[in-house]
Amino acid sequence: MDNRPDRPELPDHRRLGRELGLFGTDPLMGAGLPYWLPDGAAVRHTLEEYIREAERRAGYRHVYSPALAKRELYEISGHWDHYRDDMYPPMRLGGEEVVLRPSLCPHHALIYRSRARSHRELPLRIAELGPMHRAELSGVLGGLTRVRAIHLNDAHVFCTLDQAVAEARAALELIARAYADLGIEAVRHRLSLPGAGGKYVADPELWRRATALLRQVLAEAGVAYEEAAGEAAFYGPKIDVQIADPAGRESTLSTVQIDFHQPARFGLRYTGPDGARHRPVMVHRSVVGSVERAVAHLVETHGGAFPAWLAPVQLVVLPVTGEQSERAEAVVREAVALGLRAELAGPAEGTLGARIRAARLVPYQAVIGAREAGAGLAAVRLRDGRRPGALPVPELLRRIAARVAARGTALWDEAAGAAHLA
Repeated sequence: MDNRPDRPELPDHRRLGRELGLFGTDPLMGAGLPYWLPDGAAVRHTLEEYIREAERRAGYRHVYSPALAKRELYEISGHWDHYRDDMYPPMRLGGEEVVLRPSLCPHHALIYRSRARSHRELPLRIAELGPMHRAELSGVLGGLTRVRAIHLNDAHVFCTLDQAVAEARAALELIARAYADLGIEAVRHRLSLPGAGGKYVADPELWRRATALLRQVLAEAGVAYEEAAGEAAFYGPKIDVQIADPAGRESTLSTVQIDFHQPARFGLRYTGPDGARHRPVMVHRSVVGSVERAVAHLVETHGGAFPAWLAPVQLVVLPVTGEQSERAEAVVREAVALGLRAELAGPAEGTLGARIRAARLVPYQAVIGAREAGAGLAAVRLRDGRRPGALPVPELLRRIAARVAARGTALWDEAAGAAHLA
C-alpha cells in the first residue's frame, strides 16, 4: 500500500504542451526538433513581436543573417577551437565546408564591418531573432528546454569603452521590464566567470577588464549577485539572469556580456573624433534567451493560463442557445477586427457549463443569452472567477483590447470597471 501523502502535480511544459495543443514531436523530424501547433505558434509569434517592439523602442535595429556559414568564420570567432563539440560537423559544398551556426555573434560582427564606421554611429545596436543549431546529445534533450534547433533572441551593441557600462546596464533594465510584462521572476543574478580547464580564451587582461566592467554594471544597477566559476562563455564573463522551474531547478534565461575578444578577432574598427581608428567593445545581450526555453518557462509559470496579451485565445464567446449564435458570431468578428484572438464556442460543443469549463484558461468569456442578445450586451466572466457583469459589447471589446495593448499580467482595469462589478 502506498502511504505517501498526495502531492499536487507540478506543472510540466511537456505534459501541458500536449494537453493544450501547443507543440509536438515526430520521430521522422527527429529528437530535439519540435514543431509548433497553431495555439503554440500564436504564443510564440506574440512573444517574438513583443521582443522586437521592445527592442525597437530601446534603439535597436533588426537584421537577418543566415543560419550557416563557412567553417572559417567560426575559426576566426574562436567557436571552432572552443565550442566544436557542441557544433554540427561541416558539410561539403563544392570546395567549401559550411557549418550550421551555433551562435549569431560572428554574423553580427561581419554586419558591423560591412562598411566603415564612425564614432557618431555608436552605440550601434543590432538585434535579431534568428535560428541556430547545437548538437545536443539525445540523453539531454527534453521538450522545449533542450533542443537542437534554437531560435535565439540575440543582440549586439557595438560601442566605445566609455559607453559599455551604460549599454549593459540598459540591457538589464530591458530584461527586468520584459520579465514584469511576462510574469517571470528572476531568482538571482549570477556573474559567470572562467574556471579550471582549457575551454576559455587565454588572455588574462581581457578577462580582468571585462569582469571589472560587469561588476560595475551590477553595482550601478543595484543588483545583488553571486559569482560562479566555470560558467563563463569561452570568450568572456557574463551576467546570467537565473530562473527556476516549479520543481526548483535553476536555469539561465537571459544574459548580458561585455566582449573584447571578438572585436579583436574580426578586426573591428571605428573612426574616432581624433580621426584615428579605434576598436569597439561588443556588448552581447539576450532579453529572453531562446524562444523555446522562454515559452517552456511561461507554460510552467502560468500553468497554461498565460497573461491575456500572450494567450493563444484571448476571448471566447458563448451563446446560451442556438438562437444567439448569429449574434455571437458577429461579436467574434468584431473582436477579430480589433486584433483580438477570439473564438466561438457554440451549443454544438456541449452545455453552457461544459463550454465554460473547457475555456477555463481563456482570459475572457462573453456569455450571450436572449436578454444580452436583444440589448447588445455580453455577460463577462474573467478567468480568475470575477464577473464584472453585463457590458455593452463595444465597451467590453474596448476594455479587453486596452488590457492586451497594455500587456502586463492584470486581467481587468479595476478603476474603469468598478461601476460594473457584480
